[in-house]
Amino acid sequence: MSRRDTREVLLMGPGPSNCDPRVLRAMSEPTLGHLDPGFLAIMTETMDLLRSVFQTSNQLTLAMSGTGSAGMETSVVNMLEPGDRAIVCVHGVFGERLADAAARCGAEVTVVEAPRGEPVDPSKVRETLDRVKGAKLLGIVHAETSTGVLQPMADIVEMCKAHGMLVLVDAVTSLGGVPVDVDRSGFDFVFSGTQKCLSCPPGLSPITLNENALKVLNSRKTGVRSWYLDLTMIQRYWGHERFYHHTAPVNMIYALHEALSIIEEEGVKERFKRHAANSAALAAGLEAMGLKLLVASGYRLPSLTTVIIPEGIDDVPVRKRLLADYSIEIGGGLGALKGKIWRVGLMGHTSRRRNVILFLSALGTILRSMGFKADTAAALAAAGEIGS
Repeated sequence: MSRRDTREVLLMGPGPSNCDPRVLRAMSEPTLGHLDPGFLAIMTETMDLLRSVFQTSNQLTLAMSGTGSAGMETSVVNMLEPGDRAIVCVHGVFGERLADAAARCGAEVTVVEAPRGEPVDPSKVRETLDRVKGAKLLGIVHAETSTGVLQPMADIVEMCKAHGMLVLVDAVTSLGGVPVDVDRSGFDFVFSGTQKCLSCPPGLSPITLNENALKVLNSRKTGVRSWYLDLTMIQRYWGHERFYHHTAPVNMIYALHEALSIIEEEGVKERFKRHAANSAALAAGLEAMGLKLLVASGYRLPSLTTVIIPEGIDDVPVRKRLLADYSIEIGGGLGALKGKIWRVGLMGHTSRRRNVILFLSALGTILRSMGFKADTAAALAAAGEIGS
């Protein structure tokens, strides 16, 4: 795509989200060498800022070069060795990916499944833990981007700790939008992505490891199966040694530093409150319009709302018109939910009340033109009743 073909789009899909102009300006700063003292200082500050948003004191907290999928790959290739037993909870496409990645490391993977649109049942996890002896870790998606489910974690973590297992968490769509609270939650290895609630362009994957995970990493019997994602080496570059491993994406780290600085200025608690309020306004508006949501109210992810496509309405034409007529992008369903749901994101910089109102107005107009009796006035009134 040439420069003249780019345009400003309201990104209300499953990611990426819109970036604050400050983040884009930071990316345009002059590139420094990846071992330049000035850049190393930015790296150090970025680690400190990441600890704040992860709500952790973990020393090994850094940004991997690559998108959230690189973070997922990093977690399994560093924590698992051939023959290890792993339990992976699957309640959507990204749980499936985590299970696949673990199996590719040579692990014996046992899956605990939940219906799409529902969280994983802790009782099923308990049954699996009792049946699968000697499992090394449990992998689970905190915020399932394919369904819009926010997974309750406390009971599952407690069971894993009782069995002496690591808890490996996908927080790609939760970090910066809802509390992840790594230390208090007892998570051992957490990975995320920059392009969701952090509102930074895609290209980095924040991760954090506690002492339990570090012990596993440093006591491996075999080498990490990925050279590029090998934390035994990468920790030396991000740590005190600053030992060269690979050329860091310098300007992307500028962008992440600025995005995290914006979060610190807003305050994580205020940021979580903003995401929750705007999500509630969107949900109220959609339901008042006459639409149904996939996920029950107690398990909805504030950063991503999944809407059941009404009977008689085709998925793709609606999304095409939103983009062409209103410059609004939303996502369709994945896997078993393809053609059945829309995924509407309110992440980071995109999570604004004005965006909720604009989207409800645009969607209502389009649906009415297609024969669905969307009550746009009721939708806007319902959204307006939710406090910011």
